Amino acid sequence: MKKLIIAAALAALAAGTALAETIKVGVTPGEHAQIMEQVKEIAKTKGLDIEILEFSDYVVPNQALADGDLNANSFQHQPYLDNQIADRKFDLVSVGTTITTPMGVYSNKVKSLDELADGATIAIPNDPTNGGRALLVLASKGLIKVDEAKGLTVTPADVTENPKNIEFTELDAAQLPRSLADVDAAVINTNYALEADLHPREDAIAIESDKSPYANVIAVRAADKDAPWVKTLVESYHDDKIRNFINEEFKGALIPSW
Repeated sequence: MKKLIIAAALAALAAGTALAETIKVGVTPGEHAQIMEQVKEIAKTKGLDIEILEFSDYVVPNQALADGDLNANSFQHQPYLDNQIADRKFDLVSVGTTITTPMGVYSNKVKSLDELADGATIAIPNDPTNGGRALLVLASKGLIKVDEAKGLTVTPADVTENPKNIEFTELDAAQLPRSLADVDAAVINTNYALEADLHPREDAIAIESDKSPYANVIAVRAADKDAPWVKTLVESYHDDKIRNFINEEFKGALIPSW
């Protein structure tokens, strides 16, 4: 009888071990990494172990995912993923939304966009989707006008009205907080702003509307989109505990998008 009990216990343990699965998820430092740490704890209770890998830029995580070095990533909004797929022919898909991070305009020199002098310099991200997003933020505040036919992919060349003769400096998104000493203002993605102790709701002189098409997503290879672990990952992210964590930890700087 004792042997049967031991055998049953070992079988149950083996079954539990078999259910456990480990995946690698790429994130950028800051809020994406912090949230994924919380998701990791919930996923673990569902039999999914998450190994989190941090990347310091926006370029590598999609390549790493496409190459099979990652199983998923969580760092980018849908327009950026769409652009990467179009430019690099990645066979990637989004499987769930995560957060919306309103882009902000920051300055060490002025308190509002109205105070910008003629010929002022504004730094924006140098990748097409985030650069276009930055210009649309400035256009929504009336600082410039852009060619609406370009949609979300506007560039400085598509600025149709520029009454203050603003000069645009395009920089790597991660470098924008450090550029504030050298430019009159910079339009900065929230993850890099938070890393530099800049809070969008408190420190930005202008901020993107909450109603924007830039919801962040979880991306996987297209071949994996129906895998059971993908469903577990998304369900773990969309847990009410994660929503509460985002609201309490980031106090409006990030908005749950599901």
